[in-house]
Amino acid sequence: RYVMDNNYRYTLELYHWCQREKVPFIYASSAATYGASTTFVEDVKYEGPLNCYGYSKYLFDQVLRRDMARGAVVSPVTGFRYFNVYGPHEQHKGRMASVAFHQYFQFRKEGKVKLFEGCLGYGNGEQRRDFVYVGDVIDTILGFFDHPVTGIFNLGTGRSQPFNDISLTVVNTLLAEEKKITKPLTLEEAVSQGYIEYIPFPEALKGKYQAFTQADLTNLRGAGCKTTFKTVEEGTALYMKDLLARYPNP
Repeated sequence: RYVMDNNYRYTLELYHWCQREKVPFIYASSAATYGASTTFVEDVKYEGPLNCYGYSKYLFDQVLRRDMARGAVVSPVTGFRYFNVYGPHEQHKGRMASVAFHQYFQFRKEGKVKLFEGCLGYGNGEQRRDFVYVGDVIDTILGFFDHPVTGIFNLGTGRSQPFNDISLTVVNTLLAEEKKITKPLTLEEAVSQGYIEYIPFPEALKGKYQAFTQADLTNLRGAGCKTTFKTVEEGTALYMKDLLARYPNP
């Protein structure tokens, strides 16, 4: 009830208000709408949420699609299917904050970071997601504020990378800041030296976990988005430096 009230009904109320007042509306959908699909194109045939969160986002998307189909959208409405967003100012999310956020504090406290062991055919830490830096997300949203478009669009980088890439960047950035390395470690070196530790995959997530996501950006680019999206290595390194400035003694 909590998820449906906040993610579906509240969005519905805002949508109806914006339509009455004739103001543009940008709302948060999610890559969770795709579930276990391996095709990430904004089409209902590729969608099948694995959990209540994904379903709550999926359900409002269907409302918008219905109204678009019958010509009932009078003011621009843009839904962004956010992929794995990370970066500054997510501390309020607590447990739901990004892997990069949690690993910063893990490393500063324990001198190592933790990742899930392999699952669903992927090796240790090799589950792949489309990780998108929050600054790039903001640039994209501001572009749509200036040029409103009605529709549902993926908002990711269009590039999947393994969780190992995040962890290795966290480790290398923080070790370099501490002057403990003169050149970046390889993944094998980071694991063998105990900087990256793999932990058992949680039973509670089995059957509800997306092991692979990768945004198809065809529609986003077609709508005029010109954002150059950072790689995991670029974005995570920036983020670690931001966290060091905000939380120097966590």
